[in-house]
Amino acid sequence: MNGILVMGLGLILLAIGLGLHAVRAQNYTIPRDRRRPFEEQSTSQLSRFAVTAVRLVEEQLSRRPTRIYRKELLELAGLKLSQADFVILVLAASLVTGLAGLLLGGPVLGLLFAVIAPFIAHLVLSQLIRQRRSKFDAQLGDTLQLLTGGLRAGHSILRAIDAAATEADSPTSEEMRRIITETSLGKDLLQSLNDTSVRMANEDFMWIAQAIQINREVGGDLAEVLDQVSGTIRERTEIKGQIKALAAEGKFSAYILMALPIGIVVMLSVVNPNYIAVLFTEVLGWVMIGVSVILMIIGGLWLRKIIDLKF
Repeated sequence: MNGILVMGLGLILLAIGLGLHAVRAQNYTIPRDRRRPFEEQSTSQLSRFAVTAVRLVEEQLSRRPTRIYRKELLELAGLKLSQADFVILVLAASLVTGLAGLLLGGPVLGLLFAVIAPFIAHLVLSQLIRQRRSKFDAQLGDTLQLLTGGLRAGHSILRAIDAAATEADSPTSEEMRRIITETSLGKDLLQSLNDTSVRMANEDFMWIAQAIQINREVGGDLAEVLDQVSGTIRERTEIKGQIKALAAEGKFSAYILMALPIGIVVMLSVVNPNYIAVLFTEVLGWVMIGVSVILMIIGGLWLRKIIDLKF
């Protein structure tokens, strides 16, 4: 009942805010299209409220810059959102999950859900970045074929990159288009290529940039050089696949070993709650829980070190 009252109070405050915003907007005598001709007219009060919220967050971020959900991470994740937009989405998700936890389990659960939401958003953002970098790495062989094909057709390296930006899939097309844009604004091509390899965390693309740099200094057939680089990258990709296949069993074993203690605790809590309740009512039980958590963290890091092969 308390949760419903809180939700109702929040909706009432939101309605009052929207009403005040609408009344304030009606007090102006100058038409909106004359005051701000460069902006699209909003079709609803909700969209106007969202625009106002975004502006307020942007003003706060401009006054106090923060590295949380910064623009570079959003671009790496492939999200067409500004930092203010993403912050508002995270705040909205935190509010919704907090209300859900409040209705389901009370204030403590609601506060827990509200605090966890930003961390989940950060994990989702990191996962999107990893997926985008993985796609870029998987498309690198086709990208090299497009570059060598353009060079053999008589185009310059910039024209070949432009053709790759047009014909390749995302995210390669976006990164190639970014290289063309940066070079057209005066940035050196090699520096732009190196920045792309660092941004995408791709060592193979760094080799491509070095091959182009060496060809500029020494000369020769760049298409032939890129063919040799492509063959090396293809062999490395095969080795990566073999290593992943051999390490898959170790990863699966690590997941089972990490999940087994948690699964046993959950099973005992369902089958015999009185038996497992001693851990949470005695001091020795809490000590055992703390030691177990520390040992599991050490074991997880150890297993991660074993199965994380560098090549």
